[in-house]
Amino acid sequence: MDEAKLNDFMGKLVSDMGAAAMLANVILGDELGLYKAMADSRPVTPQTLAAQTGCHPRLIREWLNAHVASGYMEHHDGHFVLPEEQALALAIEDSPVYVAGGMMVVASMFHDKDKLVAAMRGDGGLAWGDHHPCMFSGTERFFRPGYKSFLVAQWLPALDGVVDKLNAGAQVADIGCGHGASTVVMAQAFPASRFTGFDYHAPSIATATQRANEGGVDDRARFAQATAKDFPGTDYDLICYFDCLHDMGDPVGAAQHAYQALKPDGTVLLVEPFANDTLDENINPVGRLFYAASTFICTPNSLSQEVGLGLGAQAGEARLREVFEAAGFRSFRRATQTPFNLILEARR
Repeated sequence: MDEAKLNDFMGKLVSDMGAAAMLANVILGDELGLYKAMADSRPVTPQTLAAQTGCHPRLIREWLNAHVASGYMEHHDGHFVLPEEQALALAIEDSPVYVAGGMMVVASMFHDKDKLVAAMRGDGGLAWGDHHPCMFSGTERFFRPGYKSFLVAQWLPALDGVVDKLNAGAQVADIGCGHGASTVVMAQAFPASRFTGFDYHAPSIATATQRANEGGVDDRARFAQATAKDFPGTDYDLICYFDCLHDMGDPVGAAQHAYQALKPDGTVLLVEPFANDTLDENINPVGRLFYAASTFICTPNSLSQEVGLGLGAQAGEARLREVFEAAGFRSFRRATQTPFNLILEARR
């Protein structure tokens, strides 16, 4: 036994245990409005924060101490500060790096642990709709900041000729739309176009319809329950898959249906978690997060469906290209990327 190697691993494990415990504290702070109360980055005492948020001052002090010990906050003479940089990630929901709301996805993994045990010992399947409800709200809040920041400003302009079509008036299908965050963002930006979001999860469709109403786009964005292999329509200028194709049991079948549903000069926008093509290339913090989430969410969902291809969240560009080439697409390219996403374009 290499004692130094053991000590290094134990240090990493203790650090990870602390990180997991802190995520629970982040979820707590988000739900109680503690970060928003500190978003101005002004120093605050535990007593003042407790009074502002209606919380117990002793528990607030312990919560603040945990944040200082973790490097999430600063501490000076009994006063605590949420620095501007941390506020962007934890308090300001319009920030492109806001992640606090998305921590509910992590919470769902713990809620669903027994279901994953059963899946591991069974056929591997755990359907999306069988997760704890916090999975659905957490997914919306995790992805929405990126869609609001990058979808219209960077991702759509990276596609050949698509923005011109959207400005002129296009037909768009958003497959696996969930709560409709991506659909609403596009509909707000392109009033001449018409958008339909499809998802097989009925409660998500109900929420998406409400989001369109709240966003003032219910006249041009509608939602319907359908799968990726049976959604209606044959005249789409653009078909989108936002962070969902790898979750599907039969992504080749889904891509084949998209091929048939597109206009001859139509485009598929495929947004997927960032991944290189091999495990060795994905040994990094982003790969670690996505492999861990995929174990609980993406891969079991695929295995719960017909075919059960099980691409996983780290499928990578080469494997995704194989899917679209098998479906008949002749053009497939990486249009752009972010540290968290691959933005891919497929053409007939």
